[in-house]
Amino acid sequence: MCKSIKKSFVHLETRDAYGTEVELPHMAKWRRGEPDDFAWLGWWLEMLRGHRAAGRTCRRARIVSEPVSDYQRWTMSHAEVFIDAGEDIRYLPRPKLATVPLPGSGDFYVFDDELVLFLHYAGNGTNASFEITEDTRTVRTCRLAFESVWELGTPFREYRPA
Repeated sequence: MCKSIKKSFVHLETRDAYGTEVELPHMAKWRRGEPDDFAWLGWWLEMLRGHRAAGRTCRRARIVSEPVSDYQRWTMSHAEVFIDAGEDIRYLPRPKLATVPLPGSGDFYVFDDELVLFLHYAGNGTNASFEITEDTRTVRTCRLAFESVWELGTPFREYRPA
């Protein structure tokens, strides 16, 4: 879906850790202090570069607990790779969410202000299922939630976790 956007996508991440099979081996390398060439992210980074070249925007907001989890420290260790490819990333500490209404489902993407992809996770952080909707009200709710988090968030290069 991200590949076929016309103007933008936004992505809200609400978990402190994820257990994706793709990421875990790379996080283990990071823990051991081993370098990563990020070849496993090649397709995503190429997609981001293509969107940026075409004038489309890609934004990600991460809601985090502080102190940040090992998973978040790992993602922060290579966030520049995403930013350099064209994705804008902001961080928002969880306590600043007191007045922000969020969809209870957690993580989602909004594509072109027309479609929402919900990512549902199991307790261990693995993806349990996806849900797609074009319901106008749901799209608006998710877009407003994302924009509220975005406004309160701190750009990655300025974020200093507590």
